Amino acid sequence: MADKSAIEWTEATWNPTTGCDQVSAGCDNCYALTLSKRLKAMGNSKYQSDGDPRTSGPGFGVTIHPDALNIPYTWKRPRVVFVNSMSDLFHARIPVDFIKQVFGVMADTPHHTYQVLTKRAHRLARIADRIDWPSNVWMGVSVESAKQYDRIRDLATVPAAVRFLSCEPLLDSLPHLPLEGIDWVIAGGESGFHARPVDPDWIRDIRDQCVTARTPFFFKQWGGIRAKSGGRELDGHTWDEFPTAGHLRAI
Repeated sequence: MADKSAIEWTEATWNPTTGCDQVSAGCDNCYALTLSKRLKAMGNSKYQSDGDPRTSGPGFGVTIHPDALNIPYTWKRPRVVFVNSMSDLFHARIPVDFIKQVFGVMADTPHHTYQVLTKRAHRLARIADRIDWPSNVWMGVSVESAKQYDRIRDLATVPAAVRFLSCEPLLDSLPHLPLEGIDWVIAGGESGFHARPVDPDWIRDIRDQCVTARTPFFFKQWGGIRAKSGGRELDGHTWDEFPTAGHLRAI
């Protein structure tokens, strides 16, 4: 948990679960996997369970943390909260009952806005009707290439007040991005020592598609060895758009 976050599109992070496994190319240089190894070595109690060495590693075994459910109640000032920056809430090894408890906390704290992001869109769609969806929950999926368009189709079936795409790390062009029913798009390049370069034209095309569809667009970073290495300007402009009242659907 962090009361403040360096992630440009959120304000705080909350991790009622930790740990994950690699499922697609966007996971290859996972920052959370690298960080979990360090946190395990430091003795952090949340990161002592190891995952499958083929897809995760030291400190990154999927673990639920019931004691973390109380954290949002302690935040009196309204925050925009990224849920599970160190995990995926819809991982197969996270029980549906615990997912429902997380959503219950979000419903109980309507002064916060929660951003939930998953790569397990198929499971999300499969259990969405078993979850109560409060209006302060934004639901998103990661889309690093056109191979992940099925995640967008699954997301479109979910009754969230805001549905969003995180096209980061962007690894290829995203032609004919299916934006119907999508309320927000984040895009960005990869960061870290093994960062794969992003083609500026890939970013421009996403921006142009969002402008045409009137979908708010947020450009997070060019990436590089350090997250902020290349800055955030795209053609001399910083794109910091967020969903507005007009993009919030009644649920």
